[in-house]
Amino acid sequence: MKTKHSYFSVRSFPNRLDWNNQPSAFKSYPDNFEKIELDLEKEEHKFIFYIAGVSAKKTYPGVEYFLRVNPSAGALYPNEIYFQSRNNKEFEDGIYHFDIASSSITLLKKIENEGIEKHLGFEKMQDGFLFLISSIYYRSSWKYKNRALRYCLLDAGHILGTIEASSYLFDKEYEILYNFDKKALNSLFNFDEKEFFTVAISLSKETEKNIEDISLSLPTVDGSYFFEKNEMIEKAYEDSIVVDNCVKQNIKPIFNYQKKFLEEIIIKRRSIRDFTKQAISENELNIILDVLYQKICSNCDEDVDIYYVVNRVKGLELGLYKDKKLLKTGDLSSKAGYLCLEQDLGKSSAVTFFLTSKEKNYQALYQKAGLLGHRLYLASNYLGYGCSGIGAYYDDEVCEFIGEYTQVLYALAIGN
Repeated sequence: MKTKHSYFSVRSFPNRLDWNNQPSAFKSYPDNFEKIELDLEKEEHKFIFYIAGVSAKKTYPGVEYFLRVNPSAGALYPNEIYFQSRNNKEFEDGIYHFDIASSSITLLKKIENEGIEKHLGFEKMQDGFLFLISSIYYRSSWKYKNRALRYCLLDAGHILGTIEASSYLFDKEYEILYNFDKKALNSLFNFDEKEFFTVAISLSKETEKNIEDISLSLPTVDGSYFFEKNEMIEKAYEDSIVVDNCVKQNIKPIFNYQKKFLEEIIIKRRSIRDFTKQAISENELNIILDVLYQKICSNCDEDVDIYYVVNRVKGLELGLYKDKKLLKTGDLSSKAGYLCLEQDLGKSSAVTFFLTSKEKNYQALYQKAGLLGHRLYLASNYLGYGCSGIGAYYDDEVCEFIGEYTQVLYALAIGN
């Protein structure tokens, strides 16, 4: 409620950035930890790289931006990636941090009979990969203030999407874990209030071996280098850290991408900044929707509703849709653009999406929305169209428009 945008709020409380306190987008552990440079000739190294590796650099007067395979609001990249590897042929058994700036992984601790399994709810040793995604929230709150937790979670969801895509390329199966002891893991990794875990992902198989508790002796590493405390964000994280009444989803998604071409799309993916107001076909939209509606393996699968405004789709009536059903007819493109904080992206697109939910598990909801957003990016790009995530919109007015009092999680636009 306190972070909703409205026509009044965006004019009364504009963001003013302090460029002297811009946080770093990279975290690195000290040089006394072993770093292993990723070798893209090795399959498992490439699997890791396609999760969050740097794919391009943009240079402007006085500043450089490093773009990654995962999108991020404002290119602020508030998330960090850690993983446990056990019995993977190209990695020594251990706990690692993905040092994205140097395209390497940092070995935080070698493991044998101990591991993080019990913290994730596993009673036995797991072979394979166990991923943890954290947020360093000031990277986002520097620009987006109190609304930053939304962006941290959406961006983490995009990383779930890159893990899903990389898993597809390398024939791995995943399960997303929201229901685990985040506080214990925050303490285990010696995080201060600047960083916290939001989600875990298992790409592993259970063994018959018992697992021992692990202890880590890690320094607290500042991953932003500037920091301004935000009590609202920290309280929101605490209030949403426990998930309740979870429904487990075991059905695996089915994709039909040509893997070599998808690999190219993963590297070339960008957020488009404007559309040419050209139409896509109804068949292409249905292909994209079929990707969005694939199930997501998770131990806390929340319902997310997909509304979309058809602005320019050949063979399909203009209007507002939900689940392929027409709810409102007419040219609503100007309304869609207005709802997206009056951004032309929502008006000139072929289709503008609004992801919403009435569920209560805040962290799981936003991260699922981010994953769906990443599916939309890849499916659109695969067909030759652009996509842009829009994290800013007039929350209550979107609800009025779709006719549901609900929580608006994400807006996205696709088109030429």
